[in-house]
Amino acid sequence: MEEHKKNDYRVEKDSIGTKDIPENVYYGVQSLRAAENFHITGLSMHPEIINSLAYIKKAAAITNCEVGILNKKIAGAIVKACDEILEGKFHEYFIVDPIQGGAGTSLNMNANEVIANRAIEILGGQKGDYSIVNPNDHVNCGQSTNDVIPTAGKMTSLRLLKKLKQELLRLHKALCEKAEEFDHVIKMGRTQMQDAVPIRLGQEFKAYSVAVMRDIHRMDKAMEEMCTLNMGGTAVGTGINADEAYLRRIVPNLVEVSDMEFVQAFDLIDATQNLDPFVAVSGAIKACAVTLSKISNDLRLMSSGPRAGFGEINLPAKQNGSSIMPGKVNPVIPEVVNQVAFNIIGNDVTITMAAEAGQLELNAFEPIVFYCMFQSIDTLAYAVQTFVDNCVSGITANEKRCRELVENSVGIITAVSPHIGYQKAADLAKKALQTGEPVRSLVLEEDLLEEKELDRILDPMQMTEPGISGKELLLKKKEV
Repeated sequence: MEEHKKNDYRVEKDSIGTKDIPENVYYGVQSLRAAENFHITGLSMHPEIINSLAYIKKAAAITNCEVGILNKKIAGAIVKACDEILEGKFHEYFIVDPIQGGAGTSLNMNANEVIANRAIEILGGQKGDYSIVNPNDHVNCGQSTNDVIPTAGKMTSLRLLKKLKQELLRLHKALCEKAEEFDHVIKMGRTQMQDAVPIRLGQEFKAYSVAVMRDIHRMDKAMEEMCTLNMGGTAVGTGINADEAYLRRIVPNLVEVSDMEFVQAFDLIDATQNLDPFVAVSGAIKACAVTLSKISNDLRLMSSGPRAGFGEINLPAKQNGSSIMPGKVNPVIPEVVNQVAFNIIGNDVTITMAAEAGQLELNAFEPIVFYCMFQSIDTLAYAVQTFVDNCVSGITANEKRCRELVENSVGIITAVSPHIGYQKAADLAKKALQTGEPVRSLVLEEDLLEEKELDRILDPMQMTEPGISGKELLLKKKEV
């Protein structure tokens, strides 16, 4: 038996029949059937969900040994096999497609077979000799796909979300730094793409940072829902085939081996039936993506031109923008953030529909939920990373251009309006647009305000902060 070559096969049997399995691989008959049935994305399973499954199987083996269901020899081999997977070994033998029928049974059995075959080797046997370590009876003992897979999905989501949060905190810091750097830069604020009133560029970036921090808080809240597990519920949440002591100890043991904070659901049937926690997390990710896409839109607008557009800020030049127009540089980093956001919004719709489509005691559509969820989290994290490093941190302000736009805008009439009345201010704004004459000059020409007072009112910095109160203005008019 020791002299097998790579082109040798072993015969494995399941309830469907027999199948030739390459002798050197660690997966088995059920994994191979699934790989043949579900060639959907052509992609490999996410490495983090493979690690999550290894943590779960390790915790289950430890628990089953503690309660006397698995002997120490078998449990120890399973634990060692799981540890090796967590070191990055054997991931290539997780061959099932991320999108698969069967509520994740194929993925669960893929893990069971890989772990069993490695455990068999550890115990001195040959792969496929399931009399030594059996994928179902030993590795899957006390478990069901229906508690293993949701748990793996939650563990994976949490780990990926923590990485995303780190990138978002970096973005928040970068925006705060830009807010401070640009606090003195006066520019024209706009509503509905029309001139409104002056604002400081730093105030705009500060607002961006506040929105990002709100998204972080929203994500933190959603992540709490990922910490409640249905492990021990087995098939439908009733705990059938799980030892009572195992049921009590599986989640604490999973906490210990994974170094993550989890609690067991107080109603395992509910936790097995429903995927709404994933909808909540997806919603938080979508909201964050929307925020970042809006910020990206603003940056593209403010940097537009640079001669024939707003031209208020400069984005770092990262690559040529055209194969035909020399010197053209496009806002490629905000553009990629936009595109990631569009994809996340689509993923959120898929996750929502998949969660809604469950029936009775189980939702069979967890594979597509996880595929979309992991993609959303990963791509958003990568998008934020490049957004910080290749865009936000290198933004500069065109201060002269910003001030010129403020001084030539009729929007500053809003600051004068409380002093001369809304209708008169509207008439002056109309006249300024028709003649091209500055608002300041028109106010002085018509002797509506003294020059010193007008200078105070139109001070750019004062126009970007709360000014004289309505009550103070009323008292001042009465004194006059």
